[in-house]
Amino acid sequence: MIRRNKSAYNNSGIFNKMIMLICFLLLLSFFISLTVLQYVYRIYDQQIYEKASEVLGMSSISIESELRELEQLSFTVVSDEQIQQCLRQLRNNPQPYERQVLNNKIINRLVAFAGAEKYVYSMMLMDAGDGVMTAGNREGVSQSLQDQLKPLAMEAGGSNVWYNQGTKNSLLAVRQIKSYTGSTFTLDNLGTLVIRIRIDRIIADNTESTTSKGQLIVADTLTGLAIYPEKSILLPQELAREIERPEAYRTASYDSGTYFLAKTKSSYMDWTYINATPFNGMFQQISLVKRLVVIIFACLLLLGLLLGYRFARSIVRPISKLTDRMRKIEMGDLDNLEEQALGMVSQTAQDEVSQLNRTFKMMIRRIRELIDENYSKQLIIRETELKALQAQINPHFLYNTLESINWLAKMNKQSKISEMVEALGYLLRSSIGLKDPLITLEKELSIVHSYVTIQKTRFEERLDFHMDIPKCFQDAMIPKLTLQPLIENAIRYALEPNIEPCTISITVELLEHGLDLRVSDNGPGMTAEFISALQQGRIETRGEGIGLANITERIQLVFGQEWGTGIESISGRGTTIHVRIPYLRGEVKDV
Repeated sequence: MIRRNKSAYNNSGIFNKMIMLICFLLLLSFFISLTVLQYVYRIYDQQIYEKASEVLGMSSISIESELRELEQLSFTVVSDEQIQQCLRQLRNNPQPYERQVLNNKIINRLVAFAGAEKYVYSMMLMDAGDGVMTAGNREGVSQSLQDQLKPLAMEAGGSNVWYNQGTKNSLLAVRQIKSYTGSTFTLDNLGTLVIRIRIDRIIADNTESTTSKGQLIVADTLTGLAIYPEKSILLPQELAREIERPEAYRTASYDSGTYFLAKTKSSYMDWTYINATPFNGMFQQISLVKRLVVIIFACLLLLGLLLGYRFARSIVRPISKLTDRMRKIEMGDLDNLEEQALGMVSQTAQDEVSQLNRTFKMMIRRIRELIDENYSKQLIIRETELKALQAQINPHFLYNTLESINWLAKMNKQSKISEMVEALGYLLRSSIGLKDPLITLEKELSIVHSYVTIQKTRFEERLDFHMDIPKCFQDAMIPKLTLQPLIENAIRYALEPNIEPCTISITVELLEHGLDLRVSDNGPGMTAEFISALQQGRIETRGEGIGLANITERIQLVFGQEWGTGIESISGRGTTIHVRIPYLRGEVKDV
């Protein structure tokens, strides 16, 4: 393959060699520069991520340090000797007054613990007998949530369990209270402790201030739900997908905007910390520089190609033009040879190309002086002979010639050619023989069939033609060449502009006093404004055959002003031409 490419390069012209060399050098420099820039930008992005990751890691360590202290607080509460003693007494079903006294003692201890911690929102203790004691904020825990937390604490067997309370910006520390006295552990279930923690305050106190549009998001890795903040800039489904992505940092576009995201996972909790920084505020200038550099290199590339093309063309074009003219003279082609084809030839320049042009121009001038007069006479004679030959050709000669071609095609088993020749012959006979102004609908459909046969050879499967004319209507009289021009127009305006298959059909409907012949296609169609302008003659069509106005005029001349044609079209969905004629029955003959 290398040999072939090398051979092709060696055999190409000077112009192609220069263009390829210039393109190669420009593209090589462009890709090298672009690669270096991408490498520099990647290093910059990595440094930004490392900085963001460092800040995010320090924030997560501080947050988790506070959570560990709160976990230790929950252990301190459940192991408090006074609380243990009161809960054991409550298990013995004391009298109501004694129960109230014990409850007050427990609440006082909870208040003492909760009041010393600024991150504790409230403490709630549920004893083994379904009693509930609360300290701090009076917002209670619903019975359904209590029923959910008790088995969760029992399953943990006395260990602390973190429970996310959803959109309330609070985190629950849940721990089962087991009985012990001094060094004796009976491990009896005494109740469940629930500490509501202000996770928003912990995060706010242990993270650096962010921009008004940026956000630190703490999400549960298992559920994909946001623990903080209450209203995340990422939607729940966006957040869940982001947690599952393996990239440690990336730029992503969401409904709320485009952000630079840095992620880190907690080593203590099943949490994922995501720092979302607005992309426009952080990378707008860098992105602008990136685009500017690419645009500048692209402009330089185009400018280099343009200058290289003009430089190579200025060298090669005079030589190529001179070589082309010499080759024409060598082949004896003097008919279209002109001195002006060389352009202005300098009379003072001494370079090789100018000398060749001057010499060649002098040779052309001498040759033209010898052949001008003879050339003009030969043209007159040739035109006269051609007109004489054309005058000898008559329709009878054309029919015989087509018949000969038809038999020759049949002898060589070229059925397609034979079919086309027969269709063309029938079309010629039908078009030239204009003696009868009216023909039967059957004959008109035969003309259409011959025309479509020829067009199908050209368009093959792109032309999908159908005729649905019952036999009982085929003896109706119709002006000659009424339907064929409409099929021709459908092919010109519906089939030719498109590459998709086009369906053209002819159908008939019996009206009260006549017939409605319809020629339909599924082409681009026309707007109502375009149809109105077309009927008023304000639009010049590009057709060269029999137009719709001509067909309408002939129908009205034969049958009267109440008959004629109509257009029904929807832009983008196709066009239907209606031909309305009276139902005059004629003699049906086989064609």
